[in-house]
Amino acid sequence: MSLTGVIDDHVLHHYRELLDQEDSAFDELEHAYEEGDRNHFESDFSCWTAAVRKRLAYLRRLGVEIETP
Repeated sequence: MSLTGVIDDHVLHHYRELLDQEDSAFDELEHAYEEGDRNHFESDFSCWTAAVRKRLAYLRRLGVEIETP
């Protein structure tokens, strides 16, 4: 697969935003875990997985397929 011509400043900027959203959601998840707050953990886990799905969907739209074992 060649991404020549697909990756540009806009793509990198948008992908960075998605990574930042995922990172922020993970930080919240981590805090809930460390505090033993099960209710917030469940909610934060849903937010984090949604952010991961959003990032992976963006990559698929770009033509990037991630192989899973």
